[in-house]
Amino acid sequence: MAEKKQTSSGRGVSSLPTNEEMFEAGVHFGHQVTKWTPRMEPYIFGSKNNIHIIDLDKTIEKLKEALDFIRTLLASGGNILFVGTTPMAKMVVEEAAPLCQMPYVSERWLGGTLTNFKIILKRLDHFRDLVRKKEGGELAKYTKKEQHDFNEEIKKLERKFGGIKKLTKRPDALFVFSAKKNLLAIKEARAAGVKIVALCDTNIDPKLVDYPIPSNDDALSALRLMADYAVKAIEEGKKGVKPEVENKKSETNTNDQNLKS
Repeated sequence: MAEKKQTSSGRGVSSLPTNEEMFEAGVHFGHQVTKWTPRMEPYIFGSKNNIHIIDLDKTIEKLKEALDFIRTLLASGGNILFVGTTPMAKMVVEEAAPLCQMPYVSERWLGGTLTNFKIILKRLDHFRDLVRKKEGGELAKYTKKEQHDFNEEIKKLERKFGGIKKLTKRPDALFVFSAKKNLLAIKEARAAGVKIVALCDTNIDPKLVDYPIPSNDDALSALRLMADYAVKAIEEGKKGVKPEVENKKSETNTNDQNLKS
């Protein structure tokens, strides 16, 4: 039996969700049939009440590919930036990213975050320096007005950069919780050569991202389910756990050697 782990939702999580788990979370609900993107057709099971229904078998298949990529990336020392700027996705990334010590963007995407990271890094260094000085009592030497201005600047920088304030290098990948609603982030990642994992509802071209996961990208339950499995894959990757398919190959090779000996 696969190991279970308690996550942000309080649910025990194994390597992959069951179809029943995804069904209960509403992962299968797409958008109205009039809003679909034809390139999502391979991932659509059918429609009901004018709403496209996502094929959960395809979701499992693509989710496994994405999680294997995440494990491999983290096992090699990489990191992944969570992106969720809709009200529901914002809640999820702010819950999930700290659990696995990953950076996140939950407010408006800042242009240049990936394509002009040197400038972003300068702002982050300034932000961290201000926080360090405040915590060390170094701002006490300034006038009350100057201290007030510094505190207001820190608050402003926290709103803009709070989720990425610990970044010291450009992220190696993005996990986007709604591809359609974060096209600027996706465009930047493609331009910068940064890999993209994304939840793709029936209204987005999945070919825009490297690892599309066909899924409802509006329901809180669906977003949390996907976040839970992403967090677990990240933690496994940090511990050097290889993707399941590689483990199976290793086991097969070992068995073959045992048979030959």
